[in-house]
Amino acid sequence: MTLLLAGDIGGTKTILRLVETSNSSELQTVYEESYRSGDFPDLVPMVQQFFLKANTATPQKACFAIAGPVVNNTAKLTNLAWFLDTERLQQELGITAISLINDFAAVGYGIFGLSSQDLLTLQPGKPKPEAPIAVIGAGTGLGQGFLIKQGNHYQVFPSEGGHTDFAPRNELEFQLLKYLLDKHDIQRVSVERVVSGLGIVAIYQFLRDRKHATESPEIAQAVRTWEQEAGQPEKSVDPGAVIGKAAVQKSDRLSEQTLQLFVDAYGAEAGNLALKLLPYGGLYIAGGIAPKILPLIQNGSFLLNFTQKGRMRSLLEEVPVYIILNPQVGLIGAALCAARL
Repeated sequence: MTLLLAGDIGGTKTILRLVETSNSSELQTVYEESYRSGDFPDLVPMVQQFFLKANTATPQKACFAIAGPVVNNTAKLTNLAWFLDTERLQQELGITAISLINDFAAVGYGIFGLSSQDLLTLQPGKPKPEAPIAVIGAGTGLGQGFLIKQGNHYQVFPSEGGHTDFAPRNELEFQLLKYLLDKHDIQRVSVERVVSGLGIVAIYQFLRDRKHATESPEIAQAVRTWEQEAGQPEKSVDPGAVIGKAAVQKSDRLSEQTLQLFVDAYGAEAGNLALKLLPYGGLYIAGGIAPKILPLIQNGSFLLNFTQKGRMRSLLEEVPVYIILNPQVGLIGAALCAARL
């Protein structure tokens, strides 16, 4: 048995998990703890405290999924004053092998640790075992990545595809593009500004300001509070979640219109990624938003926009499309990555 440490490190919360793996490659959780990241000056004292609570031997290998870019085995967290270096971590924690990976790369590894209950099939397609796999996920931002089979394993490659240009396809989306350019006084709009949690709010503000529907007092209060708290490190409300919930419940017309535009754009961007990779190994939809608005994604408009690519439609109809339901897929991926070190 090999003892592994997996970590999912975010600016707000960090989850650490001790895992045992055997020759069968099955992972068994030994101990898990969640911490407020800001309560610690660095990852090392957090892990040391974790080891004391777990009361177990030091693991041989570790992998930490980081909410931010990883360059030359180092990482500086986007919303936390931590600078992580694998060599320093190995020395101070006494762990032989440590890897730092981007949190979305961890999602890619985590796909292979999911069960059928962790996935919802949106389009069965025609799977091809040797073909690439694509991952896209709207949350705080828009993550994208892909996997290529190399021998008996898949190699995970992160991407910055969420920062490509937003490509409007109809008059309403062209108006949204112009609105965002003017409002933020910028030269271009990335697709992440539309297909993300912040994108939901941006679409809502656009439809509100263009008087597409009457704004309800409850949603208006949530959005106004968020707007007034701009620049503060912590917000008291998540307007994207409030708008999404109202849309699912069909309790607010403006929220419904917002999520319709959002889902259409999400499906279109997933289709763009699929055209570039032809991921007949599967396209997996990750991120925190999709599971919360499942009825809206399942109503058909996501797949309609996914496949609406002219002469290429028949190709995309053969791509298997899955929604990841397990919110701990990144932690699972970190453990699987550690096992491969």
